[in-house]
Amino acid sequence: MDKKRLEYYKKKLQTRRDELARTITRTEEEGRAADDDPTVDLADKAANSYTKEFLFGQTNTDRAILQLIDQALVRIRSGQYGTCVECEEELQQKRLEAVPWARYCVSCAEKHEQGLL
Repeated sequence: MDKKRLEYYKKKLQTRRDELARTITRTEEEGRAADDDPTVDLADKAANSYTKEFLFGQTNTDRAILQLIDQALVRIRSGQYGTCVECEEELQQKRLEAVPWARYCVSCAEKHEQGLL
């Protein structure tokens, strides 16, 4: 992959990383704030608990993507970005556009999801 394209993906990954970090921080603050009002009744507490659980579940997903982005940035620095970590074939540009933190080519990703890798 040429330097210009690599820099493009690096910038795209860094932007998405910054967005996720802000989202995680905001979600955690909202989740903690859900229990701050001591005057709420039992039904409100139940609704707040559900909201809090939903927000923290969303945060876990965001953290997983953040970890994949960090791994992609490491692969950029090591010169391994843009190739499948399993079969070492070059990843398609369309795949990297859609999921710039992709580690696997489409066929290896399918095998990984099926538990075959």
